[in-house]
Amino acid sequence: MSDISYLTQEGYDNIKKELEQLRGEGRREVAAAIAEAREKGDLSENAEYDAAKDAQGLLELKINNLEVVLSKARIIDKSQLDTSKVTILCKVKIKNVKSKKEVTYQLVSEAEANLKDKKISVTSPIGDGLLGCKVGELAKVKTPAGFIEFEIMDISL
Repeated sequence: MSDISYLTQEGYDNIKKELEQLRGEGRREVAAAIAEAREKGDLSENAEYDAAKDAQGLLELKINNLEVVLSKARIIDKSQLDTSKVTILCKVKIKNVKSKKEVTYQLVSEAEANLKDKKISVTSPIGDGLLGCKVGELAKVKTPAGFIEFEIMDISL
């Protein structure tokens, strides 16, 4: 699979905003925590200092990961998408064949995935299983719990 991240303009803007916040306010907060812990004496036995340095490492890792996502991002123009089959950015109404429960998901990149907003990654088991399917088709999706069949009810933008 390609390293390219396909994003909506909104998703790209949100990631860029988060990155700017982490580079500015996030780094200032971590630097202040390190300075405060440093004032408390011997650094070899200072748990607060170790925790602050760990937090700094995690912050820098997150900043680096977001920079990589943005550097490999391609913004998708919704007007160029084909809704005759399931593709990234499509909203797909599916019905679980066994339980008859219907749900609508939007397929997005990993960076934009948010189950609470019903946005699932195209690389997730369900997202991957739905890609390329057409309305009326059955998608047999391999999940950690086993195979689940979904009927494609509708595809929209």
